[in-house]
Amino acid sequence: MESWRNRKTLILSRTDMMGLVTPGEYVDCVERAFRRHGEKRYYMEPKGHIVLKKYPGEWEVMPSYIEEPVGGVPEAAACKWVSIREENRKRFDLPTVFSILVYTHPETGFPLAICDGSYHTMLRTGASAAVSVRHMARKGSKVLALVGAGDVGIGSFRTCLAVQDWSEVRVWSRSQKTLDEFIESEQPRYPKQKIVVSTRAEEVVVGSDVVVCQTIGAGPVVRDAWVRPGMHIAALGADLAGKQEIESAISKRARIFVDDIRQCVPDGEINVPLKEGVIKESDVAGEIGEVICGKKKGRTSDQDITLFDSTGIAIQDSATVPLEYERALAAGVGVEKKMIST
Repeated sequence: MESWRNRKTLILSRTDMMGLVTPGEYVDCVERAFRRHGEKRYYMEPKGHIVLKKYPGEWEVMPSYIEEPVGGVPEAAACKWVSIREENRKRFDLPTVFSILVYTHPETGFPLAICDGSYHTMLRTGASAAVSVRHMARKGSKVLALVGAGDVGIGSFRTCLAVQDWSEVRVWSRSQKTLDEFIESEQPRYPKQKIVVSTRAEEVVVGSDVVVCQTIGAGPVVRDAWVRPGMHIAALGADLAGKQEIESAISKRARIFVDDIRQCVPDGEINVPLKEGVIKESDVAGEIGEVICGKKKGRTSDQDITLFDSTGIAIQDSATVPLEYERALAAGVGVEKKMIST
């Protein structure tokens, strides 16, 4: 019998996680996750929520298991515990989202790694938008609008740059300070990329080819009058009943795809227009995994307005963390801790 008693768990901080995987690799991992979803080769329930009136925000729990090999990576199981606190930035100078990711060996349940999930989530969430651009945006799209400039906005920026050349990237935030921080962080990384910022959402959205929304979903920021035929919209921010980033009328005009219909109906961008009766569940064209594996067509013409509603699904984590873990071991980062007594 092989003994695992002396094995250690790798503990990785946010700093340890940075740079292990490139933005393009995050896109490929998330694309493979969506493909497995489309092929029904996964185990995952809709994310669980705990909401307290006392603190604006929520907790989410996201366990998943991928049975089939993912791009040469063996079967994988992971669970992420996410804390979202909407007042963190203005009250505590903290990120809006914290998360911890536990990566386990499927056969034994042994915790291979306990990782800070915040940087991971920033890139893997942004990567979902990039995957939708790859499969649903109009060919030749050149102007990218980012509605929201926080951590996920940075993740969307980096991963969308990995799948497309953009003549211009426009970035919106209500806060000029957040926009200044975005420029300070990202312009030196991508000195040749034209980045334009504004506190007026209309200036950012109108005339763009692709719009990626990553706000807290407190209410519509993108208006129907700003959306033109051929535009692709990725809505990442709505993840709880009542949340919404784009005006409901846009859903009526759009060809809609979701990451997971079970999550998106109650909690995604489509939850509000469904409750309002603007659209019906039958108006949803399908899940993005079905597009990726060829079961359904995403864009049918250059005139389509395509909408990708992404609540974030747990298999994005289990498809990505094996590569992060492998790279961390190779780089010698993190702290190893024995979790089982002898």
